[in-house]
Amino acid sequence: MNSIDKEYHAYLKLEKGLSANSVLAYEQDLDKLRTYCQEHGIDLTHATPDDLHGFVQHVIGGVESARSQARILSGVHSYYRFLVYHNYIDQDPSELIEMPKRDQHLPEVLSVEEIDRMIAAIDLSAPEGHRNRAIIEMLYGSGLRVSELTTLRLSRIYLSEGYMLIEGKGSKQRLVPISPVAAEWFGYWLQDRARLDIKPEYVDYAFLNRYGRGLTRAMIFTIVKRLAAEAGIRKTISPHTLRHSFATHLLQNGADLRLIQQMLGHESITTTEIYTHLDIQDLRQAVMQYHPANRR
Repeated sequence: MNSIDKEYHAYLKLEKGLSANSVLAYEQDLDKLRTYCQEHGIDLTHATPDDLHGFVQHVIGGVESARSQARILSGVHSYYRFLVYHNYIDQDPSELIEMPKRDQHLPEVLSVEEIDRMIAAIDLSAPEGHRNRAIIEMLYGSGLRVSELTTLRLSRIYLSEGYMLIEGKGSKQRLVPISPVAAEWFGYWLQDRARLDIKPEYVDYAFLNRYGRGLTRAMIFTIVKRLAAEAGIRKTISPHTLRHSFATHLLQNGADLRLIQQMLGHESITTTEIYTHLDIQDLRQAVMQYHPANRR
C-alpha cells in the first residue's frame, strides 16, 4: 500500500467515520478502477473525465445491478474528492459522472398480525426462548438494524429510563426508546444470561449465544427466518423486514416522518420517505376495499 492509499484509508476511517466493512468496500471498488487504469495505461491519480467515462461504460457492461454500479461509482467520487481535498490534484475528474438511476423497490413489510404470529412461534421453554423474544421485540419495537443489535452493549441500555444508546452507520450514535414490552422481555433474558459462562471479551454484549459469545448477523437471520417459517409466513423476510415494519406501522398510526427518521438513524429524510409510498399503497387498498363506489 503506497502513501496515498494509506492516507485514503485513514481519510475513510477517521474523517468520514466509516465502519471497517464500509472502508473495505470502498477500497475494493477502488481496486476495480485501479485494475482498469493499469490495463489501459492510465495514471490513476491523474485520470481524465474521458478516462473515467470509459471506466463507467466498463462497469455498466460488467455489473448488472444499478445498485452495485452506484456503489462503485460512489467510491470513485470519494477517492477523487479526497485527492482534491489533500491537494494531490487540482480538479475532480469525476464530478460530471452521473450515477445510474436505481429502480425503487418497496421493502417487504409484515402486518401486526404476522408479527404476533412470529412471536407466538417462539418456544419460551427453550434455553434461548427469552433471548429470542427480546431480540424480536427490539428489532420490531425499536427499529434496530441487525448490526446494531449484535453490537449492542449492556452499558448503553438504560431500562429504568426506557432508552438505549445505539451506534449506527459511520459510528453515529442516537438515543432510541425501548418499549415497555421489549424492556420486560429483555429483563427475563438478563436472568438467563446471568447463568451463562460468558467469555471476558463479551461481558458487555447485550445478546449472547449459549457459549457466552456474541451473536453473529447470520444467527439473527436464522432466528428470524425460522420463526417466520414456523408462523406460516411466506414472504421473503430478514431482520431488516422488522425494521421496515416498525417504521411503516409508526407512520400508519400518525407518527411524524421526522421522528421516524431520527429513530431509524437516517441521515437524509429522503431515505425515510420510502415509507410514505408504503402508506399510500395501504391507503389505495383501503379505498378499493371499503369505498362504496368500488364495491358496486
